[in-house]
Amino acid sequence: MSTIAAIADAVAAHINAGTFSQPVSAVRMYQPAFTLEDLADLRVSVVPRTTAITAASRDSSVFECVVDVGVQKKLPAEDAQGVIDGLLDLVEEIADHLRLKRLPDAPEAAWAGIAHEPVVSSESLEQHRVFTSVLSITYRMRR
Repeated sequence: MSTIAAIADAVAAHINAGTFSQPVSAVRMYQPAFTLEDLADLRVSVVPRTTAITAASRDSSVFECVVDVGVQKKLPAEDAQGVIDGLLDLVEEIADHLRLKRLPDAPEAAWAGIAHEPVVSSESLEQHRVFTSVLSITYRMRR
C-alpha cells in the first residue's frame, strides 16, 4: 500500500476511535461525491491529497503527506445557522483530536500541521444548501 493511502487509513481509523459531540464515521475514499439524499446524514471523508518527497540524507527521504478530511451535511430548511455552528464545532473537535498526535496505525508518521480551508464552502451552501468544511492535515515520515 502506498505511504499516503496508509496514512489516510490511519487518519480515518483514528477519527473513528474518537468521541465527538456528534456520531462520526470517517471513510477513506478517493472521490467524495455524494447525492443530496446521501448528505441527509453526516459524511466524513478522508482523502489522500499530496505527497512531497525531499532528501533527508544520502540514503533516506522525508515524505510529507497531506490528507484532507471533509465534513459534509445537507442543511435543514429551518435553523441552518445553528446547524452550521454545531458542525463547525465538530470540525474543530476532529482537528483537536488529530492535532499534535501520532496515529496509532501509522506511528512513524509525525503530525506536522493542519489547515482549515474552506472553513465553510460558500459555493456549496449557495448552490446546494450543503455544509462543506475541509481540514488538510500534514504528516511527515522519514524512510
